[in-house]
Amino acid sequence: MSRLAILFALAAGPAFATGLEIDVAGEANGTIRIDLFEDVAPQHVARIVELAEGDQYDNVVFHRVIDGFMAQTGDVQHGKEGGDLAMAGTGGSDLPDLPAEFSDRPFTRGVVGMARSADPDSANSQFFIMFADAPHLNGQYTVVGEVTEGLDVLDAIKRGSGSNGELTGTPDRMVDVRVTE
Repeated sequence: MSRLAILFALAAGPAFATGLEIDVAGEANGTIRIDLFEDVAPQHVARIVELAEGDQYDNVVFHRVIDGFMAQTGDVQHGKEGGDLAMAGTGGSDLPDLPAEFSDRPFTRGVVGMARSADPDSANSQFFIMFADAPHLNGQYTVVGEVTEGLDVLDAIKRGSGSNGELTGTPDRMVDVRVTE
C-alpha cells in the first residue's frame, strides 16, 4: 500500500489496519507478524510501510539484541547483510527524521517502538521489539505496533553481548519484510 493510500485510509476511519510480516533467518527462523498502530503513530507507520514497500528492510540485520529487553533492527543504511556491520545502528534512511508521536501505550512484551538518538525527534528507520515489559520507556519512545504472531521467533533471535547488546559473528536478519492489510 502506498503512502498516499495510507493517508486516505487514515482519514476514512478506524476500520483500516496495516501490518508487517517479517521473515527472520539465522539462529531464529520463521515469521513475525505485527499489527501497526496507524491511529497512534501515523507518521512513523507511514515511514515503516514506505520502507518495507521499497524492500529497504530486506536483509537488514538485528544489530543490537539485549536479552530480557529488546531486539533492534531497521538500519537500512548500514545494516544490510554483507555491508560494514560495524556501522550498523548508526544510520537510517535517506528520508528526514520524524517528530515524536508519544502515546500512553505501554512498552510491554511484543510491543514495537521506534529507535532514536537522545533527540526525541530523531526516529528514522530503526525499530525495536520488546522481549519483556519496560515501563521506563513509556512516554519516551514512539510505539508503532505489536507482535500478534511469532513471539517464539522473536525469542530465538541471536543475543548480543554486554550491556549494549552488540552482536559478534553473524547476526540474525530480516530476510523479507512485507506489508499486509
